[in-house]
Amino acid sequence: MISTKGRYAIRVMLDLAKNNEGNYVPLKDIAERQEISKKYLEIIVKEMVTGGLVTGASGKGGGYKLNRKPEEYTIGEIIELMEGPLNSVACLTNRNFECPRIDSCQTLPMWKEFDQVVHDFFYSKTLQDLVNQ
Repeated sequence: MISTKGRYAIRVMLDLAKNNEGNYVPLKDIAERQEISKKYLEIIVKEMVTGGLVTGASGKGGGYKLNRKPEEYTIGEIIELMEGPLNSVACLTNRNFECPRIDSCQTLPMWKEFDQVVHDFFYSKTLQDLVNQ
């Protein structure tokens, strides 16, 4: 399940893409338009800055803006930055997970296939695709 943090990050990115006029967009404006707590968005955009999705500037004329064009961001990269790997089961998420049934697990191929479908779906969608909707 994708948490509010992941969903809100997509909404912030979409808001920045739609309001991309070369200037920084104040977080309070994004919070108002998206009807999300500014305090919660501060936590989210901090991770987005650290992850290289957006740039932030403080002071007068400050706010946030995209580092790349909207068509250069995939929804998958945004979700994975905020949520971690898009894996459905622990044995595929955690490389250190030691399952005694790994060699005989008959369900593992199904989980791998499912995870690939999810990955391909989110990585085939760009931020620009959402802007265009």
